[in-house]
Amino acid sequence: MIKKYFLVGMMAVFLRPAFAQEPATGTQELSLQQAIEYALSNNQDVKKATYDEEIGTQQIRQARSQGLPQVNVSGGLDYYPALPTQLMPPEFGGLVGRPGEALPVKFGKDYNASANVRLTQLLYNQSYFVGLKAAKTTQDLYRLRKEMAKEDLIYNIGTAYYQTLQTKEQFETIEANLERLTELARIMELQYKNDLVAKVDVNRIKVNKTNLENQLQSLTTAYEQQKNILKFFMNMPLDQEITLTSAEGSLDNVVTEAITVAQATTQKTQYQLLQTQKQLQDYSIKNTQAGYYPTLSAYGQYGYNTQRDELFGSEVPWFKTSVVGLQLNIPIFDGFRKDAQVKQGQLEMQKIEQDMSKLEANTAVELTNALAQLQNSQRSIEVQQQNVDLAQEVYNTTNERYKEGISPLTDLLEAEVSLREAKTNLNNENLKYKVAQLNYLKARGELDKLIQ
Repeated sequence: MIKKYFLVGMMAVFLRPAFAQEPATGTQELSLQQAIEYALSNNQDVKKATYDEEIGTQQIRQARSQGLPQVNVSGGLDYYPALPTQLMPPEFGGLVGRPGEALPVKFGKDYNASANVRLTQLLYNQSYFVGLKAAKTTQDLYRLRKEMAKEDLIYNIGTAYYQTLQTKEQFETIEANLERLTELARIMELQYKNDLVAKVDVNRIKVNKTNLENQLQSLTTAYEQQKNILKFFMNMPLDQEITLTSAEGSLDNVVTEAITVAQATTQKTQYQLLQTQKQLQDYSIKNTQAGYYPTLSAYGQYGYNTQRDELFGSEVPWFKTSVVGLQLNIPIFDGFRKDAQVKQGQLEMQKIEQDMSKLEANTAVELTNALAQLQNSQRSIEVQQQNVDLAQEVYNTTNERYKEGISPLTDLLEAEVSLREAKTNLNNENLKYKVAQLNYLKARGELDKLIQ
């Protein structure tokens, strides 16, 4: 997970010129909740999910439009440089003194024009009613996808936030140790000049000081990278300076009651999404089956047409025409096409049910692992805190004994390293505990509690 965030952060750094955002000024202080709220307002994935939700609204309007009156206006103009010729039956030949001869005759005029208004109204179509329900369910699907995008973002922000915060705390610990070593190195140099200590003791201090400086530099780089990762998820300008507030209280006391696997599963947005997909698949099957039902629609048309030798200036009037009627379509046989489509839909339904079963099993694993990690982290934090207190006591005692000339320098350096390691381990356990809390909220389907 951390490696993944590192890669994302490096990508954000290298792609920095591509961000078309105005340079930011000032340092912005962020709590976890403020970081999440900023991300929910600016993250691209959440914005895309919002657009999808709006698309669902327009799809409902589109589906409903099929049941509303449809009005179309049409017109046409035909010009015949050569009118079509038809042969009259031989019986008509006697009328013009050519008995028994088929007569070629041209019908019509050079110009034919028409203008019509047609109104159609759907009276009954089973697919239409199913489609309306499916469109509304599709809107729910988009809404749930938006919720999932928000939950994923909350989890990513929480993990990146605590990772950055713990690095900051570790940075401050190393910095404090470096200040102590720098002061000790200054004292040792003075003592060496007065022949009170050996050169090797001065060099030991310098080696430890150099090691701490290297660690501090590495932590500085890691801290900046982790802040860039956080800004990337938030879609915040990379040149915006930020500082993170204390993590105390951000995740504490958000979970108070016990929960079963079934309850946690049904609370998950992913489970609700699968239920919605199942409902949509059911509508798809019903829509196919609706193809067996007849459809009925009414129509009416009113228009004018004319035929002229000349387009303009002719005295031939426009003749009106109108018609109203009903159109009934009854499906009889389609070669078992709809039957095959229904069976495919039923198989897709079974696949969704398997996904729901898999999600429930996965939730059980997530809950079990998250609870185990929470309990283990709580115990580890208590142990590491005791270890830090003990290491601090050892360091203080050793430092006093060293000042009195009782303990050698090596004991003091070892005590300082032990104290630093103990504090680092405590920081790591605090991070694990916060991540475990996030994982537990995620397993329960309650990540939205972080923004309530």
